[in-house]
Amino acid sequence: MVEPQEEKSKQDGQEATEQEQSFFYRFRFRDNGQEFTGKSSLPDLQRDDVVMVRGEYGLEPAFITSSAPACRDAEEERRASYELARRAGQEECARYTNIPLEEASAFTTCKNLIQKHSLQMRLVRVERFFNGSKMIFYFTADKRVDFRALVKDLVQEFRTRVEMRQVGVRHETKMLGGVGTCGRELCCSAHMKKFDSVSIKMAKEQDLPLNPAKISGVCNRLLCCLTYEFETYKRERKGMPKPGKKILMDGQTLRVKRQNPLQRTVLVVDQEGEQHLLTAVEWQSCEVVKTEKPAKKRKKEKKANKEE
Repeated sequence: MVEPQEEKSKQDGQEATEQEQSFFYRFRFRDNGQEFTGKSSLPDLQRDDVVMVRGEYGLEPAFITSSAPACRDAEEERRASYELARRAGQEECARYTNIPLEEASAFTTCKNLIQKHSLQMRLVRVERFFNGSKMIFYFTADKRVDFRALVKDLVQEFRTRVEMRQVGVRHETKMLGGVGTCGRELCCSAHMKKFDSVSIKMAKEQDLPLNPAKISGVCNRLLCCLTYEFETYKRERKGMPKPGKKILMDGQTLRVKRQNPLQRTVLVVDQEGEQHLLTAVEWQSCEVVKTEKPAKKRKKEKKANKEE
């Protein structure tokens, strides 16, 4: 028989567990903004529900887009970018509805003032804090811009703190959004939080055509997705005979034409010009034929070693 004291302790423990339980949702601050994951104690939030999110500068409203998918690793602690403090009140929902209209109006006003001051800059986006304490104007420019007179006019117009923030073309594309060559929403506007450096070497490593039109994004910069599989290709290529090298297999000399890192196969050409596809087991058992380097190349390498 369970003692009343023990039963009460179990009930208290169960209630504490229920109170500590967290629920995770996907949400956006703006219709065309990036999606984030938020943690909440509310179990019944639905799509399009307006919630107050705890941010760096206080509570900001946002709307729920969906429930967040479950974490694959049950033992790992679930992470969230923000905390969803509570549901938004009726008055807060009404003010939240007006924010996009106020931002659009501020965008037009700022654009007219830029023309008035003849400034060489392009306005990208305007963000207004929910509490009205600050407005951020994002712009792009080829060189440094003296916008002090512009800021003075904006402060007089909106009676709040004004910040002018210059961004690059990648951040501009992230803010404006769009669809990539893959047919999906741009990675930068959908889920990326920071930009990693991208080089042409990554395209070469993945055997992609070095055609700027095919490996550049909407921002006319190298595609951010070139970084996704670069390390995988780099790892899989280790130990594989390089294109142009000659290998010995069953006493026959073969020339390597192409590597297929993901399939772990190598395309080779024999002395008669016929092509053969070697599996990992086959090319690993081959011996690479060492060729004598030209004198000019040896001299250059020797000079480089001396300088080091």
